Amino acid sequence: MNMRQSGTSPTSPGGAYADDSELLLDHYSRTIFRSLRRIDQRKWARAYLKALLHTPGKKSVRRLATAISRDPSVAQSLRQFVSLSPWDFDEVVEELTHWVAGHRPDPVWAISRAVLPKRGDRSVGVHRYFDLSSGRTLNCQLGLGTFLCVGTAQVPVDWCLHLSAAWTQDPQRRRDARIPDSEPYRPLWAQTLRLVDRLSARTDSPSSVVLVDMSDELDVGYLLHGLAKRRRDFVVAVPPHLAVQPAGENGSAPLSARTLVCAQGTETAEVPLTRGQRRTARLQTSLVRLPGGPPGRFPGTPYRLFTEVGPARAPYPLWLTSLTHHTLAEVGSIAALSTGTLEAIGSMEQHFGLRDFEGRSFHGWYHHVALVSAAYTYWRLHVLPAVPILDAAQPVP
Repeated sequence: MNMRQSGTSPTSPGGAYADDSELLLDHYSRTIFRSLRRIDQRKWARAYLKALLHTPGKKSVRRLATAISRDPSVAQSLRQFVSLSPWDFDEVVEELTHWVAGHRPDPVWAISRAVLPKRGDRSVGVHRYFDLSSGRTLNCQLGLGTFLCVGTAQVPVDWCLHLSAAWTQDPQRRRDARIPDSEPYRPLWAQTLRLVDRLSARTDSPSSVVLVDMSDELDVGYLLHGLAKRRRDFVVAVPPHLAVQPAGENGSAPLSARTLVCAQGTETAEVPLTRGQRRTARLQTSLVRLPGGPPGRFPGTPYRLFTEVGPARAPYPLWLTSLTHHTLAEVGSIAALSTGTLEAIGSMEQHFGLRDFEGRSFHGWYHHVALVSAAYTYWRLHVLPAVPILDAAQPVP
């Protein structure tokens, strides 16, 4: 179902929105936003949440306000609540994490990027970024989101905004965007480890596997070292030029990951598609070690390198995993979840206003993505499964 074509909101396919859904939304809002100290904050949190769910098209503050009230002052109140009101993003996403944990998510933590195009240079964190998926350099904000997998749903439970050195080292920019002194420059691999640490502190999931695409990250070795140090298993897309050695040949010269794995024979494995379907994939794989590495790294840890072989013109991603004792079908199924994460981000951008934040402040951006995440999670876990009129053959946004 294309919500823009149908003219309906995410929560009301066909225009129906039952009373019991309103009661569930009230309970959900009270739970997710109970850390907000003031009654008026909780009131506007619920209003913003409901507006995100009901407003079709672009989620500007004015359009959100119009969707829930005819009072012209509502737009200013919503803008004040998101950009200036003092409430804690961390506490809200912690409640969101606990809510999702109650739905027994799979033991996979998927971390992915949201590329949010912007005009001008005033929005917090905006910078020039080469987007590998589109092959273009964009003027954008770059957010990293953590997603938990509940059945076929992938829902966001945390975010980091990437701040380039041009932002963190400019005192005037920091003042204008109200960036806290506690926010230094962090490369993408460090931001990823930060998200892993935050989710580790909020959950009791020592066996969860980290899934992340770092295929354009030159310093991916620091991420791999950090995950190994935390005893956290992973499936990571790595650059094709990553230097590796065959696991049984410690004295051999390093090769690029692409060169080594493409020299291997193919094996077949069943990997998932959407909606519970599966397909047979042809994979090339090799056990490898990483020569050298970041300072202090213990050398010699074996990993499995694998990639799919197929008719696509562009080469498939190269994946490196610590799950060396798992079958190819198992690790290939985890890697396949990355597609669902990108689809979830695309749905949040198109239907839930992820890219529509109009403010310029650091805290405002975090407040907005917390509210968008809450709206998307509510829709994905509670509304979509309860709407039988959706054709199961149709792609879910």
